[in-house]
Amino acid sequence: MNQEELLQRAAEERATIVARYKKGRQEGAEIDPWEDPAFEIYHVTDRYGFIHDHRITERRDPDELRLERERAKKWCKMLQNWESSSTKDKLRKRVYKGIPDSLRGQVWKRILNLATIREEQSGKYEEMRELAWRWSSDIRQIDLDVNRTYRDHIMFRERYNLKQQELFNVLGAYSVYNLEIGYCQGMSQIAALLLMYLNEEDAFWALSVLVSDRKFSMHGFFIPGFPKLLRYQEHHDKIMNKFLPKLKKHLDKNGVDTGIYTLKWFFQCFLDRIPFKLTLRVWDVYLLEGEKILTVMAYNLLKLHRRNLTRLGMDDILQFLQVHLEQTFEFDEDVTMESLQKCMDELKRAKLDYAGPSPPNELPKRPFGLFKEPAFEQKVGRRSSEFSSVERNTRESVILRRDLAATAAMAESPPTTHANGHAQRHSNSEVPSGLPEYKWKSKTLPLSSVPRSKRYKELNDVKSSKKTILVRIEKSSNLHR
Repeated sequence: MNQEELLQRAAEERATIVARYKKGRQEGAEIDPWEDPAFEIYHVTDRYGFIHDHRITERRDPDELRLERERAKKWCKMLQNWESSSTKDKLRKRVYKGIPDSLRGQVWKRILNLATIREEQSGKYEEMRELAWRWSSDIRQIDLDVNRTYRDHIMFRERYNLKQQELFNVLGAYSVYNLEIGYCQGMSQIAALLLMYLNEEDAFWALSVLVSDRKFSMHGFFIPGFPKLLRYQEHHDKIMNKFLPKLKKHLDKNGVDTGIYTLKWFFQCFLDRIPFKLTLRVWDVYLLEGEKILTVMAYNLLKLHRRNLTRLGMDDILQFLQVHLEQTFEFDEDVTMESLQKCMDELKRAKLDYAGPSPPNELPKRPFGLFKEPAFEQKVGRRSSEFSSVERNTRESVILRRDLAATAAMAESPPTTHANGHAQRHSNSEVPSGLPEYKWKSKTLPLSSVPRSKRYKELNDVKSSKKTILVRIEKSSNLHR
C-alpha cells in the first residue's frame, strides 16, 4: 500500500472506533459477545463496585459504619469551610484516618484544585477531545486498553457504556494535550480510578495535574527511558540497604530486582498490588502529600511483610508481591496507615523520605494543549524504529543492574558445604573466579558499594564507546566479553 492508502486506512479505522464510542450502547450498537460478558449483580458486587464470582459474606461492622457516618459529618463541615485555618490544621490528620467514600470525589477535587483549573482552561478539554477524535494516533491502543481496564468493576463492565466512553475520551484528549507522552499503557487504570470519583472533565484535569504538577511529576515516569522510575528505584535501594539489608540481600540472591516488583508501585501508586480499600487510603495520602509517598509506602509494605518474604524463593516472592498482597494483605488499613506515618518519620530522620525534586530531564519541555498534526508514521501507527537508543540503553541498564545485584548477593552469601564436608569459601581480598571486579576512584570495592548511578554511567559510556568512564570493570581471566 502507498502512503495515501495507508493514511486513508488509518483515518477510517480511527473514525470507526470513535463512532462506536459516540454511539455507546444505543440500539444498533455493534458489540461482539466476547466484549460484553454477562454478570449477575446480586450478591457479587462489593461496596466499591467490583464484581466477584462468589457470594460476598463480609458484613461491615456496625461500629465501623457509625464511625464513618461521624467522620462524614466532620468532613462535610470541612468542605464548607475549606479555606479556613482550622481546616488546614485538621486536614492531614483526617486524610490519614481516611476520607469517607461518599465524599472522596469532592475532597480529591478540592485537594487538586480542579475547579480553578477548569475555570482557567474553559473549553480546552472539549477542544482536545475533538482533536483526538480526528487526529490522535493512539486511538487504536486506547480502544484496546479501555476494553481491558477494570472489567471486573460495574462501572466499566459493559462495552461502550458511559464510563468506558468517558475513559476513552479522557485518554484520547490527553494523548493530544501532552504530545511528549501521548498515551502510555498504565495511564488507563489511573484515569479509570479518577473516573470512579470524578466526572469526565475533572478526571482529565486531575490526570493532567498528576503528570505535570511538581508535587507529583508523573511525566518522568512515562517519557522514553523512564528516568524517574530509575531514580526512584535507586532511592528505594538506598532505603533497603540502610533499613532492610537482610531482606535486600535475600531479594538480590533470588534475582528479584527492584525493577521487577516496583513498576506498578511507582507508575500507578500501587494500583492492583494491594487491596482496593487500602489503595484508596494510599491515594488519599498521595494526593495530599505528593510523590514522596511512593517510596515511603514501598518501604512500609516491605517492612510489614519482611518476615514472610525472607522465607520465600524467587517465584514465591514474585507471587507474594504481585498477587498475594492484593488478595490477602494480612494487616488492616488503619494499622497500615499508622505504620506509613511511622515509616515517614523514620525516613525523615535519615533524610531518605524524599528522592528529591525532578531534574530538568524529567520535566515537560513543550507547552501543553498546542496541537501539532502527527507525522506519517504516527498517523498509520508505525514505529520509526524497533527501539530508540534511550529505550535500548534503559533495557540494558535494568538487565545489568539485576545481574550485578544477583552476583553480589551470591558472592556475599554464606559458604556452601559440599558432600565431603569442606566449605567452599572466597577470600575477602579477592574476587571469585569469573566475576567482575569494580574500581571506583582508584579503589577496589565490593560490587554492592558501587553507587548505582555510576553503574548506569559506566554502561552508557561503554555503549557509546567513550574513553572516559567513572567506573571501570576489570575483567578476570575467566570472564568473557
